[in-house]
Amino acid sequence: MATPAIELLCKEFPHAKLTFVGSHASIEALKYHPQCEKAIVDETKKASNRYIATYKLAKELGEFHLAISFRSQLHASLLLRFTDTVICIAKRSWHSLFLLSHTPKISSKQHLCIQYAKLAMSNTDNFDGEVGALKLYIEPKSFHKPTLGINAGATYGSAKRWYPERFAEVAKEFSDRFDILIFGGPNEVEMANEIESHLKSWHVQNYTNLAGKTDIQELCANIGGCSLMITNDSGPMHVAAAYQVPTVAIFGPTKYKETSQWKNEKSKIVRHEMVCSPCMKRECPLGHHDCMKSITALEVIKAVNLVLNTDTPVAKA
Repeated sequence: MATPAIELLCKEFPHAKLTFVGSHASIEALKYHPQCEKAIVDETKKASNRYIATYKLAKELGEFHLAISFRSQLHASLLLRFTDTVICIAKRSWHSLFLLSHTPKISSKQHLCIQYAKLAMSNTDNFDGEVGALKLYIEPKSFHKPTLGINAGATYGSAKRWYPERFAEVAKEFSDRFDILIFGGPNEVEMANEIESHLKSWHVQNYTNLAGKTDIQELCANIGGCSLMITNDSGPMHVAAAYQVPTVAIFGPTKYKETSQWKNEKSKIVRHEMVCSPCMKRECPLGHHDCMKSITALEVIKAVNLVLNTDTPVAKA
């Protein structure tokens, strides 16, 4: 979701060289940007003393003309400060206000893509408010047949996950029109195997289980080549949006207005308004998980048909 902000910066500074610092997944996705000079995985969390590790990383990085953090987190502010960069930008917080040079107030009641773009362009006079689509520079794979991607995982926590058997029901419904790819990270192999088991029991054979078998580049390439994506609110959902893959996304406890697929021309959200939502918890604090449990396979099938059978943009909620 930070990629539109990155593109705005590159338009403003077309000859700039970029250094990306972040999680393994984000770095693997972003390092192919044509203006990327360095891509560094931040492993300071693993250190016995994260403050010292953050200082050492900053000194290894050195000084920049401009440094921006899209994270509202103390160690992110410290990292920017320790590089000795003069112009450092982050969203206003108690630590950024104390440590950094530019800390704009940005309302959280808008999509994160807009928040990030306003943050990135806060030190310029040329931002007209137009925020572009998501952008990745990994070449999408080309499949011989229409392909449906299924992503039942969500690394944030179990509260964001719809159920494998229901994903399998939806995949079965469209298996006569699409080959099926089952996606998942190393910690999501079990749920992917459960989907596979259901498909096998229904004699569906045109599927490939890729869970735990792809790196980030391969994951993006495979998602980019899909003709249709059915997913939880997750990183792969945003990857699909970057490639304009028609998508149905299932939302439960999160703020869909802030994290829905950004500018995906053919996309649909399936969600139920609950008294307790959005709780933003990793696990259902009430133990019933009704925000996801109440969503049926039939609802998702209807949403998929709506996405497939229209030539105009689909409402996101």
